[in-house]
Amino acid sequence: MKKITLLVVVLSLFSSCDFFKKNEEEAPKVPKKDLVLGGDKDENGCLASAGYTWSKLNKECVRAFSGIQLMPIEPTDDATLCAYLLFDESGNKSELFLPNVDGSIILERDGKNKPWVYGDWQLIPLNGYQLKKAGKLVYSGDGEIGTNVTGTNDTEELPIEE
Repeated sequence: MKKITLLVVVLSLFSSCDFFKKNEEEAPKVPKKDLVLGGDKDENGCLASAGYTWSKLNKECVRAFSGIQLMPIEPTDDATLCAYLLFDESGNKSELFLPNVDGSIILERDGKNKPWVYGDWQLIPLNGYQLKKAGKLVYSGDGEIGTNVTGTNDTEELPIEE
């Protein structure tokens, strides 16, 4: 009798599991929405979330912040307020990326050691670069490529512990 009861219990367990499994399979499948990571490409195909923007000068997606950084003359610790420069191979054209401005500005120069100009914008190669708008100095930079750390360049020697 115990064997029969045990057999009935085991069979009922297997059949009940099979019942739930069949019900799951028969349930209508709802298509899942495709999750596209980095789906924020602009009209030129540049991936903005990765820091890319379209370069009119180079005709490709670039990371403007990998160019020459110009710091605002008005003191700020906010690196998002920096401007960035890219140059063409000849060095006679410069592309200026300004903060909070869509697109870029192409500045041109007539010869070596002359300023790059577009409208009332003027980029002067002096102690790195100085950017003026309508004659007023608004940005300057040391001419080094990449992001500069704001603040002092002084280094302090730390004592060595033994």
